[in-house]
Amino acid sequence: MTTYGTMSFHLETERLLLRPWAESDAAEFCALLSERGKGTPAVEHIRTSIAELIAATATTGIALLPIQRRVEGDFIGYCGLIIGRSTLEEPEIAYELFQHAHGRGYATEAAGAVIGAAVATGRKRLWSTVGAWNAPSLRVLEKLGFERDHVSTEDNGEVVWLTRSLL
Repeated sequence: MTTYGTMSFHLETERLLLRPWAESDAAEFCALLSERGKGTPAVEHIRTSIAELIAATATTGIALLPIQRRVEGDFIGYCGLIIGRSTLEEPEIAYELFQHAHGRGYATEAAGAVIGAAVATGRKRLWSTVGAWNAPSLRVLEKLGFERDHVSTEDNGEVVWLTRSLL
């Protein structure tokens, strides 16, 4: 088994800061998740989820990181690497932004920084899985050099699997 470096948990771009989770992120994380249209999770549940994300990061050396805009200092979503439907050796890149932050290039910018962090760990490939209905996310991934691998059908519809070589 290949040993990979630990991903950087502090990433900066021209407009964004990606940093480790804090308990104080719970209320904003709840608000983000409520935009999915399935209700608002309890803040205590989200605090537990944040603790689980922090613990998983300590175990795996990869992380899903909150995104803040540099100038405004506000939480606009998250981006990072997860095991998800993939593996620790070839993790998935994942991101989600508040709707008010859509269409401004933030997802592409944050994901580009995460790809750079993945390269620095020595990994050779990343995956992403996106609902076939989510054309904006598919465009972001294509801009970043991801290519469609296959489509699967799950309970919530078709899922497009994309991959990107890091070599």
